[in-house]
Amino acid sequence: MSKIPYIRIGTAYFKLVKRPSINGEFNECLVKWDVNTIIRDHGKKYLSQIECFDGSVCYPDHFNYNKKIYGFYNTYAALNHKPEKGDAKQTLSFFKHIFGEQFELGLDYFKLLYEKPTQSLPILCLVSVERSTGKSTFLKYLKAVFGDNMSYLDNHSLGSNFNADWGNKLLLGSDEASVQNEEIQEKLKYLSTSNKNKIEGKGKERIEVDFFGKFVMCSNKEDSFIKIDATEIRYWVLKIPKFEKEDVFYLSKLIKEIPHFLDFTINRPFATERKTRMWFTPKQIETLALKKLMNNNRNRVEKELLSLIISAMDRHELDELHFVPLDLVNALSRTRIKSDQTQIRQLLKKDWKLVNQKNSLSYRKFVVLSDGEIALIESKGRYFSINRKFISENFDESMTD
Repeated sequence: MSKIPYIRIGTAYFKLVKRPSINGEFNECLVKWDVNTIIRDHGKKYLSQIECFDGSVCYPDHFNYNKKIYGFYNTYAALNHKPEKGDAKQTLSFFKHIFGEQFELGLDYFKLLYEKPTQSLPILCLVSVERSTGKSTFLKYLKAVFGDNMSYLDNHSLGSNFNADWGNKLLLGSDEASVQNEEIQEKLKYLSTSNKNKIEGKGKERIEVDFFGKFVMCSNKEDSFIKIDATEIRYWVLKIPKFEKEDVFYLSKLIKEIPHFLDFTINRPFATERKTRMWFTPKQIETLALKKLMNNNRNRVEKELLSLIISAMDRHELDELHFVPLDLVNALSRTRIKSDQTQIRQLLKKDWKLVNQKNSLSYRKFVVLSDGEIALIESKGRYFSINRKFISENFDESMTD
């Protein structure tokens, strides 16, 4: 790379500047620069000395990093730290605190970020209702390691069409996360396994780029910060315990150990091998915190189903109602709660202990119309049946109100 602080990408000129941060560090970034200003400052002949690129590309590599990739400018930022022999005891203790019994998986997670940055990984969620747990410190630590290749997101950023500031980052962190919008939830799930993304900036053309971002979310809402279905396999949810003693200099101590921890990471072999497209299997990243989130969503589904069933019975003065799983999925689609036939069938058979008809028979299924009215229409299938007695014997008032 030329020592001249300007470059040309396509037909646009930029200046490489070092922007100061409040912690005394400097982050290199590109600032668009007017060509006439360059001529005024340095003369017209100076333009011929400026290095030119055909375009820009984001190419993550932490070992053979290069700013020029086949004539394109690499927007991926070089890391500020390099591996160095030394003690990483404090950092290992911190990872043990964060990942607990899944400590080795946590070390593998970091090793994958560092050595295989394009590998898809689960959406890592750190949750706890308590303060001083280290959730935010973990995000800040990752930011210190990966620098400008990590961006902080909020719901507005995720929901916006303009994503040029984060669409090609390695890590996407969210502190105090609470994702209730269904579209954002679907976007998170899609991006966590996708290798492509659409980048769009204000006033700029939307383009498709390679995507390798990993989401790390922190929240104090252990059982409700996001909806996770019983069949979901893309989330790794960890409940983080409170530190016995708070250390205001803890992050600084961790940052000092970064070169040593990178060296430890390189020399430590993987404890796991790739089993799925997200490396880890659902069983490996299963936790009680994940089940708690799933159960909370199941309870909402269950409560809404009971409400719909009772409404249908009351509307048509029935003591018993028949339905197949698809009927319930379609009825739920009129509410804000999303489900699928697999989840509904499991709820009916495993949780409610209902048995469906052995053969396909005629029955009157209930349908929720666009105006909210509940109608009964003739249908055929291996239906389940539920009656008022079953509801009163198996569910309390909080579920049926």
